[in-house]
Amino acid sequence: MKFKISLCQMLVTDNKNENLYKAEKMIRQAAKEGSELIVLPEMFNCPYENDFFPVFAEKFPGKSTQVLSDLAKELKIYIIGGSIPEFDNGKIFNTSYVFDREGVLIGKHRKIHLFDIDIENGISFKESDTLSKGDKVTVVDTEYCKIGIAICYDMRFPELMRLMVQQGAEMIIIPAAFNMTTGPAHWDLTLRARALDNQVYFAAVSPARNLQASYHAYGHSALADPWGKIIAQGNEKEDIIYGEVDLDHIKKIRNQLPLLKHRRSDLYELVKY
Repeated sequence: MKFKISLCQMLVTDNKNENLYKAEKMIRQAAKEGSELIVLPEMFNCPYENDFFPVFAEKFPGKSTQVLSDLAKELKIYIIGGSIPEFDNGKIFNTSYVFDREGVLIGKHRKIHLFDIDIENGISFKESDTLSKGDKVTVVDTEYCKIGIAICYDMRFPELMRLMVQQGAEMIIIPAAFNMTTGPAHWDLTLRARALDNQVYFAAVSPARNLQASYHAYGHSALADPWGKIIAQGNEKEDIIYGEVDLDHIKKIRNQLPLLKHRRSDLYELVKY
C-alpha cells in the first residue's frame, strides 16, 4: 500500500489569523495535489518565542484545532497539526493534534523533552520558562499504518522512537523547529539515523525561516525512508514538500536487514513505565 504525504513548511508570523489562513491555504493546495496525510510545522500558529506562548495558547477545542478538524472533514484527509501552545489546567504545553478523515481527534502529543540549552557562540533558549512537559508516548492508528508522533527535541532521544516502533509504528512524524546552530549540524543526520535504526519512514516538518523573527528556523523539512535515505526535502523557504510512503518497502527492508528481529531481548530491553 502506498499513500501521499505533504509537509507544509509555512512561514509563521506574529499574527494568529494570518497563520491560520496560511495553514488552510497550504492544506487545501496539498489536498488538491492528492495528498492523503498533511503535516504542519511546530508552533504553526505562533512565533517560536517564550513571550508569545502564553498569548497564543488555546484550550481544546479552540480556534486553531477547529480549523484543522473542519478541513480534515471537508477534504477527507488526515491532518497532523504541527503543534500549538495548549493551555490546560493552568499549564501550557507544546501540543500536536491529529485528526482523521472525519475531523475526529484521534490522538495528541505533548512535547516530552523541553528544549533548554545554552550553546557557546550559538543559541540560548529555555522552553521550561513557559512550557510544561508531556508524559505520554504517542502512537495513532490510521487506515494506512500506525504512526508515532513527537515534537522537535523529542527526536534526539532514540529510546522514545524505539518505544513507538515497539508499539507498531511504521512511520514517525516530528513537527520541529531546529535552529541555525543545530540544524546544519544535526538535522539530516538525526532524521536519517532515526529512520534507519527503526526501519520506518521518518518525516520532520519545520517552519520556513523567518528572518524578521528572533528565532530563525533551519527549515529543510524532509522525509526519509526505512533505508535511511532522504527521498524528499525542502530548503529554508516556504514550500510544500511532497513524498510517497510505500508500506511494502518497509516490510522489504525489515526482511532483508532484520535489525528489529535481531535485538537481544535476553540481554537488554526497553520498557515503558
